[in-house]
Amino acid sequence: MTDPDVLEVTVDIKADTETVFRYFTDADRYRQWMGGDVVLDPVPGGVYRVGMRDGVEAVGEFVEIDPPRRVVFTWGWTRDDTVAPGSTRVVVTLEPLDTGTRVVLRHYGLPNHERTVDHRDGWTMYLDRLAVRAAGGDPGPDPNI
Repeated sequence: MTDPDVLEVTVDIKADTETVFRYFTDADRYRQWMGGDVVLDPVPGGVYRVGMRDGVEAVGEFVEIDPPRRVVFTWGWTRDDTVAPGSTRVVVTLEPLDTGTRVVLRHYGLPNHERTVDHRDGWTMYLDRLAVRAAGGDPGPDPNI
């Protein structure tokens, strides 16, 4: 990570960029690695909503869609004023590799504690689940649902 104010998590996935990209833009595929109730409208200004446990949701809107290379959306939690809905920005970049795809997720605008502990652990776990699912495996049930 080059900027200490940005949370960056990277994972290599044994699937092509087109396949991985769909796991960020298709609600049925998204819920296979993260969330329960998922509503995605992957166009600029479109809804990003992912239901988690106890009725908490990650809520924002899509800012940029560049298939199959980049997805940008805003992010925040319902029921949490520390990271309010849409108050931060997530930039996902997909880089082709000989063996699949490198996913680089950068989360901007998080308070320090959220960046260094809570969200780092969460994004790491979820991107690992995505790597299993996009490569054709079963990551099992989402532990946060």
